[in-house]
Amino acid sequence: MNWHHLPADEVIELTGSSTNGLDSDSAALKLAEYGPNELQEKKKKPAWVLFLQQFKDFMILVLMAAAIIAGIAGDLTDTIIIMVIVILNAVVGFIQEYRAEKAMEALKKIAALQAQVLRNGKPLALPSAELVPGDLVLLEAGNVVPADLRFIETFSLKIDESALTGESVPAEKTEKKMDEIDLSIGDRLNMGFKSTLVTNGRAKGIVIATGMQTEIGLIARMLQQDEAATPLQKRMADFGRKLSYIILFICLLLFVIGLLRGEKPLNMLLISISLAVAAIPEALPALITIALARGAKRLVKKNALIRKLPAVETLGSVTYICSDKTGTLTQNKMKVVQVNADENNQFVMEEMPLLNVSMALNHDVKESDNKTLLGDPTELALVEYFNEQHPDKSFAAMQSVLPRIAELPFDSDRKCMTTVHKYKEQFLVISKGAVESVTAALKEGHDKTSILKQADEWASNGIRVIAFGYKCVDALPEPFSYESVETELIFAGLAGMIDPPREEAKLAIEECKAAGIRVVMITGDHPATASAIAKQIGILTKNDLVMTGKELKAISPEDFDEQVEKIRVYARVSPEQKLHIVKALQQKNHFVSMTGDGVNDAPSLKSSNIGVAMGINGTDVSKEAAHMILLDDNFATIVKAVKEGRRIYDNIRKFVKYIMTCNGAEIWTLFLAPLIGLPIPLLPIHILWINLVTDGLPGLALAGEKEERDIMSRPPRSTKESLFADGIGYHIVWVGLLMAGVTLGIQAWSINHSGAHWQTMVFTVLSLTQLGHVLAIRSDRQYLFSQGIFSNLELLGAVLLTFILQLGVIYLPFANEIFKTQPLTLQELIICIAASAIVFHAVEFEKFIKQKLNNRKKNKVGA
Repeated sequence: MNWHHLPADEVIELTGSSTNGLDSDSAALKLAEYGPNELQEKKKKPAWVLFLQQFKDFMILVLMAAAIIAGIAGDLTDTIIIMVIVILNAVVGFIQEYRAEKAMEALKKIAALQAQVLRNGKPLALPSAELVPGDLVLLEAGNVVPADLRFIETFSLKIDESALTGESVPAEKTEKKMDEIDLSIGDRLNMGFKSTLVTNGRAKGIVIATGMQTEIGLIARMLQQDEAATPLQKRMADFGRKLSYIILFICLLLFVIGLLRGEKPLNMLLISISLAVAAIPEALPALITIALARGAKRLVKKNALIRKLPAVETLGSVTYICSDKTGTLTQNKMKVVQVNADENNQFVMEEMPLLNVSMALNHDVKESDNKTLLGDPTELALVEYFNEQHPDKSFAAMQSVLPRIAELPFDSDRKCMTTVHKYKEQFLVISKGAVESVTAALKEGHDKTSILKQADEWASNGIRVIAFGYKCVDALPEPFSYESVETELIFAGLAGMIDPPREEAKLAIEECKAAGIRVVMITGDHPATASAIAKQIGILTKNDLVMTGKELKAISPEDFDEQVEKIRVYARVSPEQKLHIVKALQQKNHFVSMTGDGVNDAPSLKSSNIGVAMGINGTDVSKEAAHMILLDDNFATIVKAVKEGRRIYDNIRKFVKYIMTCNGAEIWTLFLAPLIGLPIPLLPIHILWINLVTDGLPGLALAGEKEERDIMSRPPRSTKESLFADGIGYHIVWVGLLMAGVTLGIQAWSINHSGAHWQTMVFTVLSLTQLGHVLAIRSDRQYLFSQGIFSNLELLGAVLLTFILQLGVIYLPFANEIFKTQPLTLQELIICIAASAIVFHAVEFEKFIKQKLNNRKKNKVGA
């Protein structure tokens, strides 16, 4: 129902209330009908269900199946190792999901605990949970609005609704009905909303909605929707599914071929299981978790706190950042940026225009014990401007020289505030307020048209304009009223103020554009203000569109889908519309980041691919709903996080490239050896060693690889792009075949020349080729020695450690017993190392070929 459009008496009638409030019996019946005035949570999943859900990933299921089969076949070592990895991965996922459910709890905490109401015609304090529609609530400065209200009386009432609407200036409220039916929350000036804060004045209001029916209740409902999957989760799910099918097919094929060749079924089953263990990258879940955790640790040092680990990588895939304006792109603090003072009016203080005198006197700002200024944001901005212009004078000293002896407080009808000060033998009257209100009170002879014109010019640039007028009188009029005092004023000047943009926001937005990321402003503020700020920081350019919440509500879904990628500023939008914008972009296959700090941002923060909350000015609700928190409330920190996200994804791709090439080499080696008449080249213990040590240690060290030089000058990766794009799939196949070819060549040679050690040589070559491979793939474009061999000391250390461990397996007697190896001669070892180096040089040569092909493409495009 459009409560704001109804007169107060009709609201009282429709809610079954009266000017004395409800009686106790009616309130009890309504409480039974509507329920408590609390936010309800959807039924939580038990902890054990959350834990079991971590095992539903297809790749995890195949890993578990392989572990069970290995155990049945007698290979308990494989079973134990795989199951430990799977369980650790599930624990990490469970902890993340369990923490994510705290968003609703934080939302419930911000509700008012007590409310002042009229029951049976008498004031009564009761828990806000007991409020019902029809209750008559009494409010004063400092109170939290306990439910959604329609005001029936207001006295200089201002409410801070920034957490709900995004407006940085407290809204001035009235009891009068609104003429328009279709108004956004911020424009319903005769209503108060649950959990907003009264900053000035007092009021009476009828409760028109409680609990989940309030505006914040609607937000709570939206928060209960499921979160969007991250790009990495989607890609890994796709990767795991396809890989598992391929592995199962190859194992089955090998088993059938073996049977056709006359091999024993049990022997072929063991070989097929060994092949499955070789092919499945069981270290991948652990590596991804470690890479994300290390990335999160690095980001904390850059003032970005990651709440949900997959969010680290998601940032690297973001194509849209939908940013709240207030407190995110701006400082959430009003600042005077324009003044127009009448320089002739300096009779009170010769060195000071009367406009500045007025700023020092006409306000209710107070100074706390620690010298902090407290008061309305608009008045704070005026006082701070005075302090900047006159550092040798304090506003408190000015007030002692020109003491206030009377005042007419601000009210939303006249939009004006007047103070009276003792000045010599006269009285100095100062009025401050809306330009149209002050100009209407000016005496004849003023060029009111030019004053209004200048105010309109400032307003068109998003500047909020305050006008000042004054007069000196010998005696105060009787009666002392608005009509008698606010008349025959002399124009003192105009002051224009804005919530200024953050200095670093413009540079950050330029970096986003260079990285192929589009930035969109979504705010509850006025279109003119939003557009002006957007132009200043580079979001809004010539051909971009601006859309208001009203326009968004009127437009058809089809038309909106056509325009959504052209719109750069959304103004006066509701929380539901913010969510609608995010989902519309996601339907266009964009990965969307939403930044914000208010309760109104929480649903879109949660539903976006990555929600970014403000750590300083952000509400608890927004922080709990978000995936990442900016500890410095700095939009520029997002750019650093994007860079880190891209680096992490690049490194994950390098690990996949490394691990799948190595596993592919093992598969080809085991698969091709029987086909060309060679014995099975490796034992299960050899495969396990290669998977856990040769693959694992260098693979983990890849997570610390530095970013590529062009990381922030390339567009985001397509949301449909697989892990094998950019030639990784081809690389895995041809390098895997090369490794297998080198290994099988050594096997054939060693059987003919030193048969006793052939299996140890095969085992060593396959291990060392992988070490050469990991060094070569540290960069997709740069050669190892040009990028700096010592730029990743962890990887270099892992390669050296793995090489030493491999030598230990070859030469230590107890290791010979465990691994069924024999000590190699120096000649055999040198042959193994030389053969292994072939792979390193081949991969380096691949980069040379790619560079030539890319240069040829660029030359064709240039021509």
